[in-house]
Amino acid sequence: MKPVSDKNYKVAMILISRLERLSADSLWAKRASGLRGSLMKGIDSYSNNPTIENDGNLGFLVTEGFAMLEKAAREIPDIESILNELNSADKKL
Repeated sequence: MKPVSDKNYKVAMILISRLERLSADSLWAKRASGLRGSLMKGIDSYSNNPTIENDGNLGFLVTEGFAMLEKAAREIPDIESILNELNSADKKL
């Protein structure tokens, strides 16, 4: 694969890696799988035909990837609420 523009290529590769790490229990995991595939296709398309249109498509996918990671991060519970649940469960025992 030929390298694409440094910025889009590097960011797309990082996003692919981060989207792979989403928990299978996450509501976003299946969507992330599809987006990872689209990012890989976008990288290949731009590598094979570095046009403004393909660069714009890859940029759009990068933006969507960040939005998806942000939404998935909102599902992560706050550590304080987890600790409070554990403490209240211990008290009941």
